[in-house]
Amino acid sequence: MTKEVVYSSNAPEPIGPYSQAIMAGNTLFVSGQIPMDATSGKMISDDIIAETTQVMKNIEAILKEAGMDFSNVVKCSIFLSDMNTFPKVNETYGQYFKSNPPARETVEVRRLPKDVNVEISCIAVK
Repeated sequence: MTKEVVYSSNAPEPIGPYSQAIMAGNTLFVSGQIPMDATSGKMISDDIIAETTQVMKNIEAILKEAGMDFSNVVKCSIFLSDMNTFPKVNETYGQYFKSNPPARETVEVRRLPKDVNVEISCIAVK
């Protein structure tokens, strides 16, 4: 099995010793994405809808770099700093999966990197 780092300049630089994504065989493992704009380097923190939209744009950029799109995603993990934001996050997230949505879990955590409110990771298959 081959292991290849996938990198997109349209997604934020990793903030630690990890890759944006790893392609192992035909499976892409995308690291948790936070609402950082790759162009400006600024954190999007207007509201949870804008934050979730930015996270999904970051994931989309990485998927595109790997020759995939949201239809290839088979599993997502959503981490929230406040479960009360779940309805808005769920609605925004759902716009990216029009049919056959992936498996998923959503959990509330005490704290996320850079004190963001949402982080999402995913697994996609070609």
